[in-house]
Amino acid sequence: MAIEIEHKFLLMSELWRNEVSHSKKIKQGYLSSAPTSSIRVRTDDHKAWLNIKSATIGNQRAEYEYEIPLKDAYEILASLCKKPLIEKTRHYVPQGKHTWEIDEFEGDNDGLIVAEIELTDSNEAFFKPDWLGPEVTHDLRYYNNNLSLHPYKEWS
Repeated sequence: MAIEIEHKFLLMSELWRNEVSHSKKIKQGYLSSAPTSSIRVRTDDHKAWLNIKSATIGNQRAEYEYEIPLKDAYEILASLCKKPLIEKTRHYVPQGKHTWEIDEFEGDNDGLIVAEIELTDSNEAFFKPDWLGPEVTHDLRYYNNNLSLHPYKEWS
């Protein structure tokens, strides 16, 4: 089984922007969000994937990902996925042996910025830069499938 080990954080400042190595546009949509799993299609500037994740709360979840033709992904996003789609720019910030992925959301989630780090072991130590804010790994509101159902613009 493929396991994703990830921590999510809000940000305290914009200082991370000075450390970005590269960025890419991402668009993703959900075909299904059930109590046990979510199924999504994601595109970036050049590729597309079908992704299945367990709906486990916390920093460890089952995840399966398969590359699919980009043309198919565009059609699925346009015709089969729930709206609104998740649109974001992902910025990559190297820090030691890890790379932070900072998602700057657009569209209905404009204004939300979340930093994520993926680990190989749930007990793995990682450097927390000064620009990191509070951890939101266990807060369901910040999961992308929930952002598609309850966009950031609707939060009070």
